[in-house]
Amino acid sequence: MKTSQLALAAAFAVLAVTITAQAQQSGGRSRAEVEAEAVAAAHAPNQNVTRGSRGADPFVSSADPEAMRKQAVDTAHAPNQNVTRGSRGPDPFTAQRDPAQVYQEAMATAAAPDQNVTSGSRVNSKVISTMQNPVVQSAQGK
Repeated sequence: MKTSQLALAAAFAVLAVTITAQAQQSGGRSRAEVEAEAVAAAHAPNQNVTRGSRGADPFVSSADPEAMRKQAVDTAHAPNQNVTRGSRGPDPFTAQRDPAQVYQEAMATAAAPDQNVTSGSRVNSKVISTMQNPVVQSAQGK
């Protein structure tokens, strides 16, 4: 019984080798070509190295070198290329309101007689000034 099992196992092994050889040859390559390719792959210098483990991949530019050069030259000849905002003095001031009106309001607020009195208390009372503002009086008198 053991002999028949050994004979059967040997037959299956021969069948497997034959099928493998036929499968390799069905791609149009001979066994010798496949073996030569395997030997060449085994002797390749970076066969087991993961990508990027020996430094960055070589750079491949996607931009036109001449366009990049022209942009660099244009930037180098720009008049204010390295000037930060405010390094050549303050930005020009653009008034949002009439300066004379702002000045009058500031003077009236500064001259108010009750400017340091707070308007809140424990009963939420309001401070109502009965004193006249001298700046407002002089502006009304004009």
